[in-house]
Amino acid sequence: MQALDRRLDTAIRLAGEAGAIAMRLRPPPGGPQATLKGIQDWVTEADGTVERFLSDRLREAFPEDGFQGEEAGVGRAGRLRWVVDPIDGTANYMRGANRFCVSLGLLEDRTPLVGAIFAPALHEMFAARKGAGATLNGVAIRSADTADMSRATVEIGWSARRPDADFIALCARVKASGAVLRMGGSGALGLADVAAGRQDAYGEMHINLWDVAGALAILAETGAVVGDFMANDGATAGNPILACAPAIAEAMAALF
Repeated sequence: MQALDRRLDTAIRLAGEAGAIAMRLRPPPGGPQATLKGIQDWVTEADGTVERFLSDRLREAFPEDGFQGEEAGVGRAGRLRWVVDPIDGTANYMRGANRFCVSLGLLEDRTPLVGAIFAPALHEMFAARKGAGATLNGVAIRSADTADMSRATVEIGWSARRPDADFIALCARVKASGAVLRMGGSGALGLADVAAGRQDAYGEMHINLWDVAGALAILAETGAVVGDFMANDGATAGNPILACAPAIAEAMAALF
C-alpha cells in the first residue's frame, strides 16, 4: 500500500496547490465571467490552467500513470489513471462564490483507489485511500445514520442531458417523501457532503466521470451506499449517481 499512500499524499498536496491557483484566478462576485460550452456548462481560464498544472505535476510524480481531465480528455494511458475535474462548480466559481472544488481521483480499471477533493474558499480537504478510511481536514468522517426520510436532507443535481420534466418530477418525489431538498451547484462537493454526514443523499440523473472520480473513493470509505456508476459505459459516457446514508438507501433508490 506504500505506492497508494504516496499517491494519496501527492494528490492532497497537488489539490491544495491547484486550489491556490484557482483562488488567484477567481473572478470577483458579480455577473458571469466565463464562456459557455453547452447549456449552463461554463469554462473559465482557471479550468484549463489548473488542469494543465495537475497533468504536468502528476506526470512528473508518476510517469507510468494515465491521466484524464474534463477539458482535454484522456491525455495519457496507464494501468492506473488519474481523473481530474480542475474546477467543479464552475457556475459558482465564475461569479466569485465559494462552493467549488478541485477534484482528483485515481482509478484502476473501474475501481476507485484514491480521492482528494479540495474546496479552497471553504478551506476543506476531503481525502481517502482504499482500505484506509476517509478524512475531512485530517479528521475521520462517516456517512450519517439518518433512518427517516422526514429527517433527511437530500441534494439533487441538475443535468442538461435529461429532460427538465424528469428532474422536476424527481424533486417532487423527494419532497413528497418528507426530505428537505438542496441544490449546491457542485456534484463533487455534494457527494463529499454525503460522505461526511452533512447531508443524507446526493442524486443526479446524469453526471460524468470527472465529476465523481474523486468522491467515489471517499464515499467507499465512509459506509455510504453508492450506485454502480461504472456500470456499462459510465466511465466514458457518464451515468446516473446516487449516494446515500445506509438507512435511507432503499427508500432513495425507490424514489430515484
